[in-house]
Amino acid sequence: MSGTSCDGISAALVRIQGRRVRVLAERTTPYPRRLSKTLARAHALSAAELSALHAQLGEQFARAARSLLRSARLMPHRVAVIGSHGHTIYHGPDDAIPSTLQLGQPSVIAERTGIPVVADFRPRDMAAGGQGAPLVPYFDEVCFGGGPARALQNLGGIANVTVVGAGIQTLAFDTGPGNCLIDLAVSLSSRGRLRYDRSGHLALRGRIDQRTVARLWRLPYFRRPPPKSTGRELFNAALLRQTFGSRLRQTPHHVIATVTYFTAYSIAESYRRFVPRKLSEVIVSGGGLRNRTLMGHLAKLLAPVPVRSIERYGIPAQAKEPAAFALLALRALEGRPNHVPHATGARQARILGTLTR
Repeated sequence: MSGTSCDGISAALVRIQGRRVRVLAERTTPYPRRLSKTLARAHALSAAELSALHAQLGEQFARAARSLLRSARLMPHRVAVIGSHGHTIYHGPDDAIPSTLQLGQPSVIAERTGIPVVADFRPRDMAAGGQGAPLVPYFDEVCFGGGPARALQNLGGIANVTVVGAGIQTLAFDTGPGNCLIDLAVSLSSRGRLRYDRSGHLALRGRIDQRTVARLWRLPYFRRPPPKSTGRELFNAALLRQTFGSRLRQTPHHVIATVTYFTAYSIAESYRRFVPRKLSEVIVSGGGLRNRTLMGHLAKLLAPVPVRSIERYGIPAQAKEPAAFALLALRALEGRPNHVPHATGARQARILGTLTR
């Protein structure tokens, strides 16, 4: 999995038996700084540059898979399939011609590892009338669907939630920004010296501007009902510059504090607007789980509902999404549907992904 934060590759080695998904090993490999910067400006690349990036990411993903297998002392022939989400360059489900583009050449991954690869999951869902996202709810249904009503909140570059429980129809959508605005604010204000706010320390040094929080909440995306998805095409550097202007350089800690609070606020308010069920708990995954300031805001805004780490359930914080795509890949290999149509808006269940042997 390579997310909208453009910071690295999260890989997981997963054993799947029926509805039981067990993470045997996991590792996040940071991108070289130059590649991270290229990914952040991928929207401006030429066709030749995008083609080269597609192959380069395939090499990076293959290297991450091989490294994980070596650390786990597992031979490649023991692995049934690699699920590769790829890196999203563009996602436009609501365009006049809906389209999505994920890079990371699966042929390179298959050739370098000797393992079958399932990739390009989103296009088939969109071809069937869906948003192409979120796709992780299939994993959430399998692993958490039989218990009480719970929200599974992922804090990647973009934040997304799945609400599952016995006897209820799964609800899922992107709530808005996860780490993306925080990371961008840190990078822009530090002129690229810093990539993220470690543990949320920078946000603690600033003051939250509630008027700006209210202004950001008025973005039309937050009023749209699910199913819906979003990405860097909306929550990007241009939005930050338009919202904060010179404050990005003059009062960076106030900006970081504000976008950190807004990230938690947009999640909590999205629940109040679109989640009709009373929740027993909120289970958080993703890199944002390490941002203590963000998690503190989320806990206060969602109280009295408890907010807990997914690690309590035996899944490492950054392993959930790669584990989810391992499950989707295995189901595709088995010829079984592997998404939740009413979560994405697709007309019917489909088998997502293309297989490269």
